[in-house]
Amino acid sequence: MNKIVLITGATSGFGKACAEKFAANHYDLIVTGRRNDRLHELSEALREAHGIRVLSLNFDIRDKNAVNAQINALPKEWQPIDILINNAGLAVGRDNFEEASIDDWDTMVDTNLKGLAYITKAVLPYMIEAGSGHIFNLGSISGKEVYAQGNMYCATKHAVGALSEAMRIELLKYNIKVTAIHPGAAETEFSNVRFKGDAAKAAKVYEGLQPLVAEDIADIIYYCAGLPPHVCINDLVVTCTQQANSFYSFKK
Repeated sequence: MNKIVLITGATSGFGKACAEKFAANHYDLIVTGRRNDRLHELSEALREAHGIRVLSLNFDIRDKNAVNAQINALPKEWQPIDILINNAGLAVGRDNFEEASIDDWDTMVDTNLKGLAYITKAVLPYMIEAGSGHIFNLGSISGKEVYAQGNMYCATKHAVGALSEAMRIELLKYNIKVTAIHPGAAETEFSNVRFKGDAAKAAKVYEGLQPLVAEDIADIIYYCAGLPPHVCINDLVVTCTQQANSFYSFKK
């Protein structure tokens, strides 16, 4: 029987790359997302390419009732979830604090923090029953240093780091690993979402850089997931070679 990995926000970016990486290595997948057409397309492609089982769940991670309804209703054969990849997250807007949109703040808090907590809480009973599991929380380099006009996004990613530490402590007794991955500049849909579809602004972020790509992070998560049962990488900051941290990068 293949191991099962549940990936949130699986239709693009890191989530999609993780789905492809784990599928290629014979994991069965539970993929979640808001865009049902993309979920269906991804599921069919992975089944056909790798001969694995894929269960797609179409819901918004911000909706705790939907999260609980979907996860609590998993068929018995899908309940032994070995790995949870909390990938769903976003940045919306890049504004000074006094000018920022409260609606943007709510979207980031509800997705990056509350949604992550909702689905982890829903999945945990299955891992506790199994006596093992591995939770990956996608943070950000923005959770290590705060930069101008990053206010609420940085706050949510700092919170992901803190929540990961809390999980790691409190789930020790259940033999559940918790790994937080904090990527730096990565060329995915991230900047397009942050700048609300302004492609020119989004492209400017990566000018002069060879940034990370989604597959880089997927490879790292897969490596961490494959370590021996007694080994856990707790917290990992990943940047491209041209970036040192949130403030310093060398653009050619």
